[in-house]
Amino acid sequence: MSMSRRTLMAGGVLAGPVLASAPGLAGAASAAGAPAADLSGVYRYGLGEATVTALHEGGVKRPLDASFVRNAPLPEVQGALAQAFLPTDTLPITFTPLLLTLGGKRVLVDAGFADQGPPGTGGTLRGLALAGVDPGSVDAVVISHFHPDHILGLKRKDGTPTFPNAQVLVPEPEWRFWTEDGRVANPPEALKANVGAVQKTFGSGLKVERYAWDKEVLPGLTALGTPGHTPGHTSFRLESGGRRLIIASDITNHPALFVRHPDWSALFDMDADQARATRHKTLAMLADERVPVAFYHAPFPAAGHIAKAGGTYEFVPLQWGLGLG
Repeated sequence: MSMSRRTLMAGGVLAGPVLASAPGLAGAASAAGAPAADLSGVYRYGLGEATVTALHEGGVKRPLDASFVRNAPLPEVQGALAQAFLPTDTLPITFTPLLLTLGGKRVLVDAGFADQGPPGTGGTLRGLALAGVDPGSVDAVVISHFHPDHILGLKRKDGTPTFPNAQVLVPEPEWRFWTEDGRVANPPEALKANVGAVQKTFGSGLKVERYAWDKEVLPGLTALGTPGHTPGHTSFRLESGGRRLIIASDITNHPALFVRHPDWSALFDMDADQARATRHKTLAMLADERVPVAFYHAPFPAAGHIAKAGGTYEFVPLQWGLGLG
């Protein structure tokens, strides 16, 4: 594995915004001083007998410099952003956990930040409220990998579980890497912050169970090993009513960069070579089999299809109100 210090640092369709189920919500938001745009942070679509609710956790604007894409000149990266009508001095990075209603269970895929993130985040809990879902009614939280934007939301700042009745399901290879005795006792400098976040999150108070790749985590949800971004990075195949959705987690950061340019390596990919191989394999499968995909860092609602485009790929977002077709 090519882990440098720098690398380590770094069915039927039901679709639409969930607003009608929250009578009086717009007035309440106005009274609280919240902008009306906050009401657009929930999007629900169907997949066979399952329901997927995308939750806009929020986003950050990362200043763009030559370090973000490690193997491409900054002007090329800026050109790709300009081609996608995006700013060239900052990169918008958004976060989209998914709430699955599957077999009568409420299953959250990744947890966002709760109240532990940077300004502009924390929207998952607001989205659950908009959707009429009490955090205490979430049956399981399935974690794709242990970067902070995926795990910190399991607890609030005061250490109490955000989803008090949920079983927390984590990938065995990821757990093993981040909790290895030697790594915890004496972590490399580049890993200290993340090791600390893992210890803080999983130290106590959660009902944690590890899962293996290529097996069902829960009925209808299968774990797929997609390492590279982290050693135990996991994607998922959701199946219901003869339909499939690949929840691809962080195999790409912003699609305008890493779907269009799958050979580019993001700063956050711990093993750049393995991450590129995983990305190529996954994008090829999605395009060849025309399977819909949900990403964590695509523009909200962060789902759509992958199409072949002139020797590379492009992300085709779902059509608002039509779901995944």
